[in-house]
Amino acid sequence: MEDSSMGGALVPTVKACEHLPGSATETASEEPDKDIMCPICMQIIKDAFLTACGHSFCYICILTHLRIKSDCPCCAHSLTTDLIFPNFLLDKLLKNALASQMAKTASPFEQLRRGLHQGCEMSIKELDGLLSLLEEKKRKMEQQESETSMEIMLGFLHCLKKQKFQELSEIEADLQYIKEDITAVERRRLELCSWEQESSIKLKMLAPGDQQQHSNGIVCSTQHVQAPMSCNDLLNKRSDVKAQAIFKALQLNNDCGSSSDMQCMTTPGVASLARKRRVHSQFNHLQECYLQKRRNWYRQEERGANTMNIEGYNPGLEDFQSVLTSFTQYSRMRVIAELRHGDLFHSANVVSSIEFDRDDELFATAGVSRCIKVFEFSSVVNEPADIHCPMVEISTRSKLSCLSWNKYTKTHIASSDYEGIVTVWDVTTRQSVMEYEEHEKRAWSVDFSSIDPSMLVSGSDDCKVKIWCSKQEESVLNIDMKANICSVKYNPGSSFFVAVGSADHHIHYYDLRNISQPLHVFSGHRKAVSYVKFLSNNELASASTDSTLRLWDVKENLPLCTYRGHMNEKNFVGLAVNNEYIACGSETNEVFVYHKAISKPMAWHRFGSSDLGENDDNTGSYFISAVCWKRDSPVLLTANSQGTIKVLLLAA
Repeated sequence: MEDSSMGGALVPTVKACEHLPGSATETASEEPDKDIMCPICMQIIKDAFLTACGHSFCYICILTHLRIKSDCPCCAHSLTTDLIFPNFLLDKLLKNALASQMAKTASPFEQLRRGLHQGCEMSIKELDGLLSLLEEKKRKMEQQESETSMEIMLGFLHCLKKQKFQELSEIEADLQYIKEDITAVERRRLELCSWEQESSIKLKMLAPGDQQQHSNGIVCSTQHVQAPMSCNDLLNKRSDVKAQAIFKALQLNNDCGSSSDMQCMTTPGVASLARKRRVHSQFNHLQECYLQKRRNWYRQEERGANTMNIEGYNPGLEDFQSVLTSFTQYSRMRVIAELRHGDLFHSANVVSSIEFDRDDELFATAGVSRCIKVFEFSSVVNEPADIHCPMVEISTRSKLSCLSWNKYTKTHIASSDYEGIVTVWDVTTRQSVMEYEEHEKRAWSVDFSSIDPSMLVSGSDDCKVKIWCSKQEESVLNIDMKANICSVKYNPGSSFFVAVGSADHHIHYYDLRNISQPLHVFSGHRKAVSYVKFLSNNELASASTDSTLRLWDVKENLPLCTYRGHMNEKNFVGLAVNNEYIACGSETNEVFVYHKAISKPMAWHRFGSSDLGENDDNTGSYFISAVCWKRDSPVLLTANSQGTIKVLLLAA
């Protein structure tokens, strides 16, 4: 987003470790005598030279010194190169002392090597004995090395065996879950088949017609009662029919040449086939979701909880069936309306926020064009117009970053802007109701409480979260933080809990009754947290410029899922939640939709070149800037940085 980088955000830094005293050359247990050290380099004197005043230095050290100054480094007496002489006696003493020290610290091998090098005489017999000792030593060392290697190998194999037994135990437990669930599903299918058979018999008996047909129906029904087809036979027969239908559908699909030609097939079997393909394409993620839910419910069974429902389903299986149904229900997004937010000839058209009102009848847009526009959703969708005119337009002094409708007062909407001002507007009168000017820098986010309509929260680049009341001009609470605030959101089930997305890479979850420290701090993102949104009272979704979304359990303080597929490294690209679905934008000018239980996108839509001006070739610079769900609906509002707004519908 233009001008939307988190400039000045405090990124945690690791302090450099303090330099440890000493160096590699000072690891000896005893420091050398200061009398044999050169006063210039503070090392043992090498090539000692004596001055006329009686001080000794390394030859290189004193020569270098005399090129700069003409005095003694120790006593400052006048000194030239003509007054320094070799100190042969000190050199000899130093060499003897060094040799003695090396002899004491040298290993036996080093001493032997030196002795041989110096021409130590040794008889053949002594040499043979020495070689025998060396061979024996070598053999023992090789044996010890082999035993150590075997010990390490044995330890590794034991660990591997233990790990594989644990994996085997998990697999056996998973297989047991699967067998139980197959039995439960087959039993449910048999019950459905039996119910369908009974319904068919009743319909035949009640069907209008001549007496003969009715009589035949009764006879036929009687035959069914006397010798009914077993449900297993019925299932097998239906399976054969379904298999043939699927085979024909696949053949037809191959003839069509692409998945887009599946539109020519409208039978229910084809829809079922498409859903099965979606299952196959995301099989690994669905498998992980199923096993996770099943294991969680098994742990509850171990704690003695009664987890079977009326139909004999395990709740974990029932939960996964809901995921499977909602995940395979949609696979793409279809455009049902399109409009432009700003002036076609104005470059500042970034839509930073788009929000539905309380009843989902109106939606408002705002951005860098310094204007709030309110549209009627039904007219945008139903009226074929190239350019839709807003029903309300409110001019503002500064660029806008966020909007939030009041959940009770239909005509009230709050905005936050680049000057740090939070304003509550009445869209009917187009006038401000309240203005809050305590933020010192740009305010990124504002949100009305769902429980208490008079309370709202805002966050700013001044590292402060402020709680406001529409009945007073000053803030009610102030939370000082250490990094820029990018997003704030009230928990929909309480006016006491607030989630804060920060540039410090964390989500801070506060209980406003005690703001001395956060209730929870959720860590996992690697960059600034740009958005936070609640799916439910306990589930919180977050977006970050590390190109991931994350789902958290705010009650249990647990991470639930991480979503990857979109690209978001620097801009605000929008985040919206709706029951089981999460939508976000991407810097590739695409909208992505995730199911909350699956980490990969289930559908996406690209704002194509047709959305742009004919003379604009810079399509790669645009990105999605705002998204918003129509509540309890597969309809999604999206906007990009060029000011194009689309109404998208999830489709099969």
